[in-house]
Amino acid sequence: MSSSLRITEIFYSLQGETSRLGLPTVFVRLTGCPLRCGYCDSAYAFHGGKRMSLAAILEEVAQHGTPYVCVTGGEPLAQAGCHALLTQLCDAGFSVSLETSGHLPIETVDPRVSRIVDIKTPGSGEVEKNLWTNLQHLTARDELKLVLVHRHDYEWARDLLQDNQLSTLCPVIFSPVWESLPPKDLAEWVLADKLPVRVQVQLHKILWGDKPGV
Repeated sequence: MSSSLRITEIFYSLQGETSRLGLPTVFVRLTGCPLRCGYCDSAYAFHGGKRMSLAAILEEVAQHGTPYVCVTGGEPLAQAGCHALLTQLCDAGFSVSLETSGHLPIETVDPRVSRIVDIKTPGSGEVEKNLWTNLQHLTARDELKLVLVHRHDYEWARDLLQDNQLSTLCPVIFSPVWESLPPKDLAEWVLADKLPVRVQVQLHKILWGDKPGV
C-alpha cells in the first residue's frame, strides 16, 4: 500500500510554526498517530481519512501554486508510504518540511526534507516515547520543537537543552500550549535564562482560532 496513503485533509494556509512562519503553504495531514499527547490539537486525525494515491496527492498539492509543502499528522511516519510521498514532493521541486512526533526514526527520511522533530515533555504525557537516537541524525536544516505545558516543562526543557547542547545540532523552538501556558511567561523565562531558542506561538491560531484546516 506504499503507493497510497490515508489522508485526513489537504489544505492551503499560512505556516503557523517553525522558521517557515508566515509562508503560504500546502499542508498534507496524514491520518493516524501512535501517541496520545494531552494537549493534541489534531486528534481528529487519529482515525478516518480517505485513501489517496501519491499521484492524486501531488496533483492536489500542485493546484495551490506555492512551493512550500508541510507533511504533518497525526504522525505521518506511521504510514510507510510517507517516505515515498516526501521524495516525490522533493522530486517535483517543492520545498518540503515534515512535522514528526520524535517517536519514530527519522534517518531514512529524504535528506532534502526539513525535519521538524518534537521532543515530548513530561506535560505531554508521552515523555517515555522519545526516540533519543533521532538526535544523532539532525542537521542544520532540521528543527527541534518542544511544546511546553507549564513551568515544570520549561525547566525540564531548559535542562535538556543545556545538558545536551541541543542548539548546536539545529535550531530549537520552545512553544507554549495554546491557552495553557501564557506566552509572555515563557518569553520572560527564556530571557531570564538567556536560552538560545526561538519562542514561538502558533500564528494560525492567533489568526483563525483553534480549528481544523487552517
